Amino acid sequence: MIYSTLIDADTLATHLHDSRWVLLDCRFDLTDAAAGEKAYSTAHIEGARYAHLDRDLAAAPTATSGRHPLPDPADFARRAGAWGIDAATQIVAYDQGNSFYAARAWWLFRWLGHERVAVLDGGLAAWTQGNRPLTTATPRIEPRGFIARPDPRRVANVDEVLSHLGDPAVRLVDARSAERYAGGSESIDPISGHVPGAVSHHYGRNLDTAGLMRPIDALRSEWTGTLGGVQAEQMIAMCGSGVSACVNLLAMEHAGIRGARLYPGSWSEWIRDPGRPVARGSTP
Repeated sequence: MIYSTLIDADTLATHLHDSRWVLLDCRFDLTDAAAGEKAYSTAHIEGARYAHLDRDLAAAPTATSGRHPLPDPADFARRAGAWGIDAATQIVAYDQGNSFYAARAWWLFRWLGHERVAVLDGGLAAWTQGNRPLTTATPRIEPRGFIARPDPRRVANVDEVLSHLGDPAVRLVDARSAERYAGGSESIDPISGHVPGAVSHHYGRNLDTAGLMRPIDALRSEWTGTLGGVQAEQMIAMCGSGVSACVNLLAMEHAGIRGARLYPGSWSEWIRDPGRPVARGSTP
Protein backbone atom coordinates (compact mmCIF):
# COMPACT_ATOMS: atom_id res chain seq x y z
CA MET A 1 0.00 0.00 0.00
CA ILE A 2 1.15 3.54 -0.82
CA TYR A 3 0.63 6.32 1.72
CA SER A 4 0.48 9.67 -0.08
CA THR A 5 -1.09 12.12 2.40
CA LEU A 6 -1.31 11.00 6.05
CA ILE A 7 -0.34 8.01 8.14
CA ASP A 8 -1.26 7.33 11.76
CA ALA A 9 1.17 6.39 14.50
CA ASP A 10 -0.12 2.83 14.86
CA THR A 11 0.43 2.10 11.17
CA LEU A 12 3.89 3.64 11.23
CA ALA A 13 4.82 1.47 14.21
CA THR A 14 4.10 -1.69 12.21
CA HIS A 15 6.51 -0.55 9.47
CA LEU A 16 9.21 0.97 11.65
CA HIS A 17 11.81 -1.60 10.63
CA ASP A 18 10.78 -1.89 6.98
CA SER A 19 13.90 -1.39 4.87
CA ARG A 20 11.92 0.41 2.17
CA TRP A 21 10.60 3.08 4.56
CA VAL A 22 12.47 6.27 5.50
CA LEU A 23 11.47 8.67 8.25
CA LEU A 24 12.31 12.38 8.12
CA ASP A 25 12.31 14.37 11.34
CA CYS A 26 11.41 17.92 10.24
CA ARG A 27 11.12 19.64 13.61
CA PHE A 28 12.01 23.32 13.41
CA ASP A 29 11.42 26.69 15.03
CA LEU A 30 11.29 29.84 12.89
CA THR A 31 12.63 31.86 15.82
CA ASP A 32 15.48 29.43 16.62
CA ALA A 33 16.88 27.65 13.59
CA ALA A 34 18.96 25.27 15.72
CA ALA A 35 16.12 24.10 17.98
CA GLY A 36 14.79 21.29 15.80
CA GLU A 37 18.16 19.69 15.23
CA LYS A 38 18.94 19.90 18.94
CA ALA A 39 15.62 18.22 19.71
CA TYR A 40 16.44 15.50 17.18
CA SER A 41 19.81 14.82 18.82
CA THR A 42 18.06 14.53 22.18
CA ALA A 43 15.44 12.02 21.02
CA HIS A 44 13.79 10.96 17.77
CA ILE A 45 11.84 8.08 16.28
CA GLU A 46 14.12 5.16 15.49
CA GLY A 47 15.61 5.35 12.02
CA ALA A 48 14.65 8.97 11.37
CA ARG A 49 16.99 11.29 9.49
CA TYR A 50 16.91 14.99 10.31
CA ALA A 51 15.66 17.39 7.60
CA HIS A 52 16.49 21.03 8.34
CA LEU A 53 14.07 23.59 6.90
CA ASP A 54 16.75 26.13 5.95
CA ARG A 55 19.45 23.72 4.77
CA ASP A 56 17.51 20.82 3.29
CA LEU A 57 13.94 21.89 2.53
CA ALA A 58 14.79 25.29 1.07
CA ALA A 59 17.50 27.09 -0.87
CA ALA A 60 19.33 30.08 0.53
CA PRO A 61 17.24 33.26 0.21
CA THR A 62 18.29 35.98 -2.21
CA ALA A 63 17.66 39.73 -2.39
CA THR A 64 14.49 39.14 -4.42
CA SER A 65 13.20 35.81 -3.06
CA GLY A 66 11.09 34.88 -0.09
CA ARG A 67 12.58 33.49 3.12
CA HIS A 68 12.42 29.86 2.00
CA PRO A 69 12.90 29.49 -1.76
CA LEU A 70 12.42 26.08 -3.28
CA PRO A 71 15.59 23.98 -3.31
CA ASP A 72 17.25 23.28 -6.62
CA PRO A 73 15.75 19.95 -7.78
CA ALA A 74 19.15 18.40 -8.50
CA ASP A 75 20.49 19.46 -5.11
CA PHE A 76 17.43 18.10 -3.36
CA ALA A 77 17.67 14.84 -5.31
CA ARG A 78 21.20 14.37 -4.02
CA ARG A 79 20.07 15.06 -0.48
CA ALA A 80 17.19 12.58 -0.82
CA GLY A 81 19.56 9.93 -2.15
CA ALA A 82 21.90 10.53 0.78
CA TRP A 83 18.93 9.94 3.10
CA GLY A 84 18.49 6.53 1.43
CA ILE A 85 15.48 7.46 -0.69
CA ASP A 86 14.73 6.22 -4.19
CA ALA A 87 11.58 5.76 -6.28
CA ALA A 88 10.47 2.71 -4.26
CA THR A 89 10.85 4.33 -0.83
CA GLN A 90 7.87 5.12 1.36
CA ILE A 91 8.69 8.38 3.12
CA VAL A 92 7.08 9.47 6.38
CA ALA A 93 7.74 13.04 7.52
CA TYR A 94 6.97 14.30 11.00
CA ASP A 95 7.52 17.40 13.10
CA GLN A 96 6.61 18.50 16.61
CA GLY A 97 2.92 18.02 15.95
CA ASN A 98 1.39 20.80 13.84
CA SER A 99 2.45 19.37 10.43
CA PHE A 100 3.92 22.81 9.64
CA TYR A 101 7.35 21.60 8.53
CA ALA A 102 6.53 18.00 7.69
CA ALA A 103 3.99 19.23 5.16
CA ARG A 104 6.72 21.25 3.46
CA ALA A 105 8.77 18.06 3.02
CA TRP A 106 5.65 16.25 1.79
CA TRP A 107 4.95 18.94 -0.79
CA LEU A 108 8.54 19.02 -2.04
CA PHE A 109 8.56 15.30 -2.75
CA ARG A 110 5.16 15.49 -4.43
CA TRP A 111 6.37 18.44 -6.53
CA LEU A 112 9.37 16.34 -7.58
CA GLY A 113 7.20 13.43 -8.69
CA HIS A 114 7.37 11.13 -5.66
CA GLU A 115 3.97 9.77 -4.62
CA ARG A 116 5.09 7.57 -1.72
CA VAL A 117 5.29 10.27 0.93
CA ALA A 118 3.02 10.91 3.89
CA VAL A 119 2.92 13.07 7.00
CA LEU A 120 2.64 11.44 10.42
CA ASP A 121 -0.75 12.63 11.63
CA GLY A 122 -0.22 14.50 14.89
CA GLY A 123 3.56 14.37 14.54
CA LEU A 124 5.92 13.34 17.30
CA ALA A 125 3.29 14.26 19.88
CA ALA A 126 0.99 11.54 18.55
CA TRP A 127 3.84 9.04 18.52
CA THR A 128 4.87 9.66 22.13
CA GLN A 129 1.29 9.79 23.39
CA GLY A 130 1.16 6.03 22.82
CA ASN A 131 4.30 5.53 24.96
CA ARG A 132 6.23 4.46 21.88
CA PRO A 133 10.02 4.55 22.19
CA LEU A 134 12.44 7.21 21.05
CA THR A 135 16.17 6.94 20.52
CA THR A 136 19.31 9.04 20.24
CA ALA A 137 20.99 6.59 17.85
CA THR A 138 22.06 7.82 14.42
CA PRO A 139 20.59 5.54 11.74
CA ARG A 140 22.76 3.52 9.39
CA ILE A 141 21.93 4.75 5.90
CA GLU A 142 22.40 3.02 2.56
CA PRO A 143 22.55 5.81 -0.04
CA ARG A 144 20.27 5.41 -3.04
CA GLY A 145 19.60 7.27 -6.26
CA PHE A 146 16.67 9.68 -6.32
CA ILE A 147 15.54 11.26 -9.59
CA ALA A 148 13.73 14.59 -9.32
CA ARG A 149 10.97 15.24 -11.85
CA PRO A 150 9.60 18.73 -11.05
CA ASP A 151 5.94 19.23 -11.90
CA PRO A 152 5.39 22.86 -12.98
CA ARG A 153 1.63 22.43 -12.50
CA ARG A 154 2.13 22.50 -8.72
CA VAL A 155 3.81 25.93 -8.63
CA ALA A 156 2.72 29.53 -9.22
CA ASN A 157 5.29 32.33 -9.39
CA VAL A 158 5.04 35.96 -8.36
CA ASP A 159 4.34 37.21 -11.88
CA GLU A 160 1.38 34.86 -12.18
CA VAL A 161 0.00 36.00 -8.84
CA LEU A 162 0.41 39.62 -9.90
CA SER A 163 -1.28 39.02 -13.23
CA HIS A 164 -4.38 37.56 -11.53
CA LEU A 165 -5.00 40.34 -9.03
CA GLY A 166 -8.70 41.07 -9.14
CA ASP A 167 -9.48 37.96 -11.19
CA PRO A 168 -12.55 36.27 -9.62
CA ALA A 169 -11.72 33.01 -11.40
CA VAL A 170 -8.51 32.60 -9.36
CA ARG A 171 -8.55 32.16 -5.58
CA LEU A 172 -5.42 33.18 -3.64
CA VAL A 173 -5.52 31.66 -0.14
CA ASP A 174 -3.28 32.89 2.69
CA ALA A 175 -2.44 30.33 5.43
CA ARG A 176 -1.02 32.82 7.95
CA SER A 177 -2.86 33.78 11.12
CA ALA A 178 -5.82 36.12 10.83
CA GLU A 179 -3.83 38.78 12.68
CA ARG A 180 -0.90 38.66 10.27
CA TYR A 181 -3.24 38.53 7.28
CA ALA A 182 -5.13 41.62 8.49
CA GLY A 183 -1.91 43.52 9.07
CA GLY A 184 -2.57 44.24 12.70
CA SER A 185 0.63 42.50 13.77
CA GLU A 186 3.66 41.08 11.99
CA SER A 187 6.28 39.23 14.00
CA ILE A 188 8.40 37.84 11.15
CA ASP A 189 8.34 40.00 8.03
CA PRO A 190 9.08 43.76 7.86
CA ILE A 191 5.77 44.74 6.23
CA SER A 192 2.32 43.68 7.42
CA GLY A 193 -0.81 42.95 5.43
CA HIS A 194 -1.75 40.64 2.58
CA VAL A 195 -1.85 40.42 -1.19
CA PRO A 196 -4.94 42.25 -2.45
CA GLY A 197 -7.78 39.82 -3.12
CA ALA A 198 -6.30 36.98 -1.06
CA VAL A 199 -8.64 35.22 1.37
CA SER A 200 -7.59 34.00 4.80
CA HIS A 201 -7.58 30.29 5.70
CA HIS A 202 -5.24 29.71 8.63
CA TYR A 203 -3.51 26.34 8.40
CA GLY A 204 -4.64 25.54 11.96
CA ARG A 205 -8.24 25.26 10.78
CA ASN A 206 -7.31 21.87 9.31
CA LEU A 207 -6.31 20.44 12.70
CA ASP A 208 -8.17 19.47 15.84
CA THR A 209 -7.10 20.39 19.36
CA ALA A 210 -4.74 17.38 19.50
CA GLY A 211 -2.96 18.44 16.31
CA LEU A 212 -4.56 15.66 14.25
CA MET A 213 -6.06 16.34 10.84
CA ARG A 214 -9.79 16.93 11.08
CA PRO A 215 -12.21 14.40 9.53
CA ILE A 216 -12.44 14.44 5.75
CA ASP A 217 -16.05 15.64 5.70
CA ALA A 218 -15.16 18.61 7.90
CA LEU A 219 -12.19 19.47 5.69
CA ARG A 220 -14.31 19.30 2.55
CA SER A 221 -16.91 21.58 4.08
CA GLU A 222 -14.28 24.12 5.18
CA TRP A 223 -12.54 24.15 1.83
CA THR A 224 -15.75 24.33 -0.18
CA GLY A 225 -16.49 27.55 1.68
CA THR A 226 -13.01 28.97 1.17
CA LEU A 227 -12.94 28.13 -2.53
CA GLY A 228 -16.28 29.89 -2.97
CA GLY A 229 -17.13 28.13 -6.20
CA VAL A 230 -13.63 28.44 -7.68
CA GLN A 231 -12.15 25.17 -8.94
CA ALA A 232 -9.24 23.79 -6.92
CA GLU A 233 -7.02 23.98 -10.01
CA GLN A 234 -7.51 27.75 -9.92
CA MET A 235 -6.43 28.11 -6.30
CA ILE A 236 -2.98 29.40 -5.33
CA ALA A 237 -1.83 28.69 -1.76
CA MET A 238 0.50 31.09 0.03
CA CYS A 239 1.65 32.03 3.53
CA GLY A 240 4.72 33.83 4.85
CA SER A 241 7.39 31.84 3.01
CA GLY A 242 5.78 28.80 1.39
CA VAL A 243 5.82 26.54 4.45
CA SER A 244 2.51 26.62 6.37
CA ALA A 245 0.61 26.87 3.07
CA CYS A 246 1.69 23.26 2.51
CA VAL A 247 -0.54 22.23 5.44
CA ASN A 248 -3.50 23.62 3.52
CA LEU A 249 -2.45 21.74 0.39
CA LEU A 250 -1.97 18.54 2.39
CA ALA A 251 -5.41 18.88 3.99
CA MET A 252 -7.06 19.53 0.64
CA GLU A 253 -5.43 16.54 -1.01
CA HIS A 254 -6.29 14.33 1.96
CA ALA A 255 -9.91 15.42 1.49
CA GLY A 256 -9.78 14.60 -2.23
CA ILE A 257 -9.60 18.24 -3.37
CA ARG A 258 -6.67 18.20 -5.79
CA GLY A 259 -4.96 20.57 -8.17
CA ALA A 260 -4.23 23.65 -6.04
CA ARG A 261 -0.79 25.20 -6.47
CA LEU A 262 1.79 26.70 -4.14
CA TYR A 263 3.20 30.20 -4.45
CA PRO A 264 6.56 29.36 -2.84
CA GLY A 265 7.80 32.93 -2.41
CA SER A 266 4.60 33.96 -0.64
CA TRP A 267 4.33 37.14 1.44
CA SER A 268 8.05 37.44 2.19
CA GLU A 269 8.80 37.54 -1.55
CA TRP A 270 5.81 39.72 -2.45
CA ILE A 271 6.98 42.56 -0.22
CA ARG A 272 10.53 42.57 -1.63
CA ASP A 273 9.27 44.86 -4.40
CA PRO A 274 7.72 48.06 -3.02
CA GLY A 275 5.79 48.44 -6.27
CA ARG A 276 3.60 45.46 -5.46
CA PRO A 277 0.35 46.46 -3.76
CA VAL A 278 -0.44 45.63 -0.12
CA ALA A 279 -3.88 45.34 1.44
CA ARG A 280 -4.87 45.42 5.10
CA GLY A 281 -8.01 44.48 6.97
CA SER A 282 -9.78 41.27 7.89
CA THR A 283 -11.59 40.79 4.57
CA PRO A 284 -10.25 40.74 0.99
